[in-house]
Amino acid sequence: MKKVALVILNYNGVKFLKKFLPSVIKFSSNDAEIWVADNCSTDGSVELIEEEFSQLKLIQNESNGGFATGYNLALKKIDAEYYILLNSDIEVCENWINPVINLMESDSTIGACQPKIISYHNKSEFEYAGASGGYIDKLGYPFCRGRLFQVLEKDTGQYDDSVEIFWATGACMFIRADLFHQLNGFDDDFFAHMEEIDFCWRIKSLGHRVMVCPTSKVYHVGGGTLPVGSAWKTYLNFRNNFILLYKNLPSKKLHRVLLTRLFLDGLAGLKFLMQGGFADFIAVIRAHIYFYRNYQKIRRKRKKTIRKKVTKVYNGNIVVDHYLLRKKKFDDLNKGFS
Repeated sequence: MKKVALVILNYNGVKFLKKFLPSVIKFSSNDAEIWVADNCSTDGSVELIEEEFSQLKLIQNESNGGFATGYNLALKKIDAEYYILLNSDIEVCENWINPVINLMESDSTIGACQPKIISYHNKSEFEYAGASGGYIDKLGYPFCRGRLFQVLEKDTGQYDDSVEIFWATGACMFIRADLFHQLNGFDDDFFAHMEEIDFCWRIKSLGHRVMVCPTSKVYHVGGGTLPVGSAWKTYLNFRNNFILLYKNLPSKKLHRVLLTRLFLDGLAGLKFLMQGGFADFIAVIRAHIYFYRNYQKIRRKRKKTIRKKVTKVYNGNIVVDHYLLRKKKFDDLNKGFS
């Protein structure tokens, strides 16, 4: 068994592989075995790996099952103590692996961890997908230490302490391999978006902690802002967030939170419509139709999910705080975390 396996899931990302694999190899090969798991790419990604990066280990999945299934299939074939899940559009730097592994080695209750995620295009500010650690509020809206909705903070070292968080970004997540398999990995039905939040919630329900280790940092091209025409992303975000809440909320909070979210999702859909985003408006409706049509299947998942009180949930409503009370930074939040 290798101690650390670094696994890059790829789908038609040949331009990112060309750009970032050299830095990954340079700064990671001494500390981890490097794998590329390909989700049936059609852009020459596999040929590139075989011809230019033949020192890497390659897994070819038989279909494109998205982030969730892609990693589930690949990690079944990799024997290691720790997995590092790394997006193909990330630039790493010297000594980015050891600080995180050392932190996890120092405390067996740490199930998952992430480094600090900095914007590749603006290296003075955090990047949307993870920043310096992920959280959710009491209604299930995700945000980050360093990013509230679309507002990204400058990184001035204000979040350089290693703290417990609610979720670690799937863009660069360190996981104990035995825990990943104990939980049967990600929820395949999520496909992509929020599967890491669901996974981290389940980690925490087992009594493990999720941490951020800002002494390690990586640079993510990413995105975060949904571009025009990404109704598919809108659909996945709304659908998966609702499933996430139904699966994991304790019974005493379930109906109150879901009813509130039904109302707020409706308002979000109307906002899309008024802004000319008809496709996004329809995506919100489709997301809820999926939930109702698949209710029995989702209900069975809830019955199998261990649900215990978890920590690092924001006690306020991040939507109200951000949009009505104009709070733009993580440190502006003052309702505390349970």
